[in-house]
Amino acid sequence: MSVSIDLFAQLDIRVGRIIEVDDIPGARKPIYKFKIDFGPLGIKQCAGGIKPYYTKEQLLGKQVVAVINLEPKSVVGVISECMMLSSFNETDLSLLAPDKEMPLGTKVA
Repeated sequence: MSVSIDLFAQLDIRVGRIIEVDDIPGARKPIYKFKIDFGPLGIKQCAGGIKPYYTKEQLLGKQVVAVINLEPKSVVGVISECMMLSSFNETDLSLLAPDKEMPLGTKVA
């Protein structure tokens, strides 16, 4: 399936920093709740099923790349306001991040 450049351009992809990581008790699958700081764009909450791949300590303070203009969605009772981007296969997952420190809220294109 092809996506037009106009449709792709509607995504607001930004650099953020994970400032809080919590377990979500009662979830069927291992999942974390995050607070991600996007600098002048504010702090957004996110839920992600990456617990099998990262410890809380590995995630706290990490810069990530996320889509920040998705419609909020309830995930296991947590309102997720953005989506961190990752590469993954059947056995592993890696969060996408800038290869050097970037200002929070920096646009990704």
